[in-house]
Amino acid sequence: MRLFCLTLAPPHASSSFRIMLAFVFLWCFGSLITFVVGGGNETDRLALLDFKAKVHDPLGVLSSWNDSIHFCRWQGVSCGRRQHQRVTKLDLQFQSLGGFISPQVGNLSFLTELNLSNNSFIHIIPPEVGLLRRLQVLELGKNSLSGQIPSNISVCTNLIYMGVHYNQLVGEIPAELASLSKLRWFYIYNNELTGSIPSSFGNLSSLEALDVVFNELGGSIPDSFDQLKKLTFLSLGSNRFSGTFPRSIFNLSSITVFDVGDNRIQGSLPWDLGVTLPNLKSFNIFVNQFTGSIPVSIANASHLYDLKMQSNKLTGKVPSLEMLYRLQRFVIHSNLLGNSGGNDLSFLCSLMNATDLSILAIGSNKLGGVLPNCIGNFSTTLSRLLLRHNRIFGSIPKGIGNLINLETLEMAENTISGNIPSEIGYLEKLRILDLSANNHSGNIPPSLGNLTLLMELYLGGNNLRGRIPPSLAKCQNLLYLVLSRNKLSGVIPPQVMGLSFSPIGMDLSENLFTGILPMEIGNLKNLESLIISANKLFGEIPASLGSCVKLEVLAMRKNFFQGSIPSSFESLRGIELLDLSNNNLSGEVPNFLEHLNFLHILDLSYNHFRGEVPTRGVFSNASETSVKGNGELCGGITEFQLPICKHEKSKKRQKLTLTLKLIISILSGLLGVTLVLLCLLISLKKKRKENSPKNSENLLLNVSYQSLLKATDGFSSANLIGVGSFGSVYKGILDQGTSTIAVKVLNLLRHGASKSFIAECEALRNIRHRNLVKVLTVCSSVDYQGHDFQALVYEFMVNGNLDEWLHPTPRTNEASRKQQSLSLLQRLDIAIDIASAMEYLHHHCATPILHCDLKPGNVLLDEEMTAHSTEWEMRCQKMEMFTVMAYSCWRCSPVKGQRMTCSRMAFCCMNLSRQLCLNDWLMLLILFFFGKEKIMERQDRMMLPTRVKLQVPTSKNA
Repeated sequence: MRLFCLTLAPPHASSSFRIMLAFVFLWCFGSLITFVVGGGNETDRLALLDFKAKVHDPLGVLSSWNDSIHFCRWQGVSCGRRQHQRVTKLDLQFQSLGGFISPQVGNLSFLTELNLSNNSFIHIIPPEVGLLRRLQVLELGKNSLSGQIPSNISVCTNLIYMGVHYNQLVGEIPAELASLSKLRWFYIYNNELTGSIPSSFGNLSSLEALDVVFNELGGSIPDSFDQLKKLTFLSLGSNRFSGTFPRSIFNLSSITVFDVGDNRIQGSLPWDLGVTLPNLKSFNIFVNQFTGSIPVSIANASHLYDLKMQSNKLTGKVPSLEMLYRLQRFVIHSNLLGNSGGNDLSFLCSLMNATDLSILAIGSNKLGGVLPNCIGNFSTTLSRLLLRHNRIFGSIPKGIGNLINLETLEMAENTISGNIPSEIGYLEKLRILDLSANNHSGNIPPSLGNLTLLMELYLGGNNLRGRIPPSLAKCQNLLYLVLSRNKLSGVIPPQVMGLSFSPIGMDLSENLFTGILPMEIGNLKNLESLIISANKLFGEIPASLGSCVKLEVLAMRKNFFQGSIPSSFESLRGIELLDLSNNNLSGEVPNFLEHLNFLHILDLSYNHFRGEVPTRGVFSNASETSVKGNGELCGGITEFQLPICKHEKSKKRQKLTLTLKLIISILSGLLGVTLVLLCLLISLKKKRKENSPKNSENLLLNVSYQSLLKATDGFSSANLIGVGSFGSVYKGILDQGTSTIAVKVLNLLRHGASKSFIAECEALRNIRHRNLVKVLTVCSSVDYQGHDFQALVYEFMVNGNLDEWLHPTPRTNEASRKQQSLSLLQRLDIAIDIASAMEYLHHHCATPILHCDLKPGNVLLDEEMTAHSTEWEMRCQKMEMFTVMAYSCWRCSPVKGQRMTCSRMAFCCMNLSRQLCLNDWLMLLILFFFGKEKIMERQDRMMLPTRVKLQVPTSKNA
């Protein structure tokens, strides 16, 4: 449409004429604006509809996107001023949308905000986004987008926020994005980006936040970052950055969050760190290669609440932190801090001012000295106190009981001595208590029974004495109990062994326990590891131990157990290590041990076992099995160096002779019994024939819809191997990959499909022939949508159908097989097989069965190239078939134009149908030997008897 308006008036025109011309001009201009805006409105509407068409919307969020209301009122759509009516904002976050983002979104030229975060969009970010020159906010985070970041987004010069985090983006960060001078927030974390950060990013003068954690970025950190004067959030962690960190970046006083953890960065921290970064709130440099000491000035960063420096090579003394009263997490473990001196732990008292302290982890250093009593004055918000693997000595302060919110207390691998304070029993929220590998003495405090939430208790490697307190039975959530390498004595309390919590791991080894192993051990149904070696336990191994079917490690060496290995151990199918050495066990080595498939370490040495050693399973590897020190064992593999087992031949001969005499004496009786059995066998065969229909019906119970769905991978198109007249055929795998089947799923919407299913099931009752596809079972059920489901399960034919061999088309992974041609002998064999099947169906079934659709596609070949006919059924019941046959029977009436009787008509139809099957077979022969490309259609074949005027022989009196 074009608008032409005359806007110029002659100089001599009157004032009224000029006013009229002005009015006409304004009208033309308004019409032009209306036209342009109206066209823009239509562009926006079409772009939104195209966006909807490419989106998967399970919740129906976009159901309002239709012509019933203006698109500016569609959900998630916002427009500008009323006179413009152009889309300025598209916000569809948290709507469970899928599919991919339409390129037409680039036509929303007035768009300033695009927010599709927290959905399931896939595919790439459309490059057309670069056409949105007014765009200020691009939020595509937390989707499944792939591909690269489009470089033409750099054209969106008004962009302020860009978030593409939590996707699957690859490639490098486009250097062109450095031209986005207004960009303030740039989030690309949790992707698969590679390469390095472009040094030109130092030109992003407005940048306030840069987050690239959890990518595959590498190289060095650009020196140009020191130009980002407005930067407050710098997060580069969990990448592959290396080299020395630029010191000039530490002068960016605006930084509040500094995270370069989990990289390969080297260098030392500047001494004035806390001065140059006064606004610092979070400082994370963990898992790097930083050296040197922790700057004393760090205490000046009074806003600091998160300080993580673990897993570096920091040395020296830990400075006072008393100014960090906002500190919540102080983690410096796995360094080289301290000098094993007595004053290394003085900094701990400076943390009393940290009223929100929740995590204090200083383990795996060289910190020495006595634990100061001030730790009892730490904030009650402390939940984790980790002091393991240092050089701490002295005793645990009793004030430890004041930390009532403590959940994890680890002091293992030090030289702490004295009794375990009973005040630990006040820590009712404690879940992990590890005091192992110290010099604790005395008894285990009964107050530990108050720790009802305790999940892990490690007291091994100390000098504890006395008995296990029965109060531990109250720790109903205990999963791991380790009391090994102490001097504990007495019997193992049945209350502890019968715990209802059923721990996963229990280690009581290298103590002085006596008595029998309580039979209550069988109650620990979740037990995976039981180690009770090097004690003074005796008696028989409880048979109830076989009830711990999840056991993987069972070590009972160096005790005084006697008797045989319980037969219940056969139930320990997951056992990996079994150590029964250095006991007084006797009897034969059980054969079931060689059938425990996961058992790879077995030690039966230094017992009193006798008899023959098995040779299979774990016994076949001498490096995994030890049977030495058992003087009466024999046999086994040669590496065991055991004597050959001796057998008393004389007794065997005597028994053999006696057996022969007995056999000879009752030969006459056996002959009579044989005759009786033959009679019974004949009778049973008759009963089986009578019951065969019932058995066929019972087959319906042997397979379910769920098993067929799983076997065919959800009836996947990848497993589709054919489409028949009443359904589709899929390849499937049953019984964990041991049985390959073909599943014919009937399309019940197709007229006659249900009757076809009933007819085929009826025919299955009595037919058996080597050249008919074997039907394994049938399934009549309901699918997950409540629809009827009927399917036939056939034996799978690996060589496909005959049509694929006569007219091969190369397929993936099957090209070499399908390109083979049939030899003349194979063609003859196949023709004979098909004729044999047709002859059986026509003449040897109780009710004659007609194929009526014999073609190469319905002839399947097994791995021995034997032909099997399929897709046969009671076709005479089809109306289509019956009509054609009725017409043919009318043609063969003795008197032209006279109707025949029903019985004669049926006889005529049956013979013509058999003739039709014969014609089909003849057509196959023509195809075999003359190479005809296509058999005539089914309707033409059914009229073939009429066309060639084949008449049914009839008597004159008929």
